[in-house]
Amino acid sequence: MSSDQRFAWAALLARVSLGVVLLAHGLLKVLVFTLPGTAGFFESVGLPGWAAYLVTPFEIVGGLALIAGFRSSILALASLPILLGAWWVHAGNGWLFTAKDGGWEFPAVLVMLAIVVALLGDGLYSVGQRLSQRSSS
Repeated sequence: MSSDQRFAWAALLARVSLGVVLLAHGLLKVLVFTLPGTAGFFESVGLPGWAAYLVTPFEIVGGLALIAGFRSSILALASLPILLGAWWVHAGNGWLFTAKDGGWEFPAVLVMLAIVVALLGDGLYSVGQRLSQRSSS
């Protein structure tokens, strides 16, 4: 496998992984916790409740766009405040996910994954690449 192929697969796997996690968390906020419930949780940990109404649609739409590979660098960077917020919420719980209320290692990995996606961009196997090829032809 050439280094270009490895790069293309790395970009695909990184952005789809981040996109799936964001989408799953956004859907969890809507389908399980509900938006008012999520807003209440945000307030209980010291975040503004209204932020739930911004975070949730971003996670859903941004997650889908990342999975497709559309504007991945921008979306990954835009996800950093959300992921850093999650890291902050879990920071006092210990580092393992098995800690009461979840540890901080999973949000930390997601922050690093978002930085990787921001650096790699859409990659070869993406809607963004297809659109770029069409506009240059």
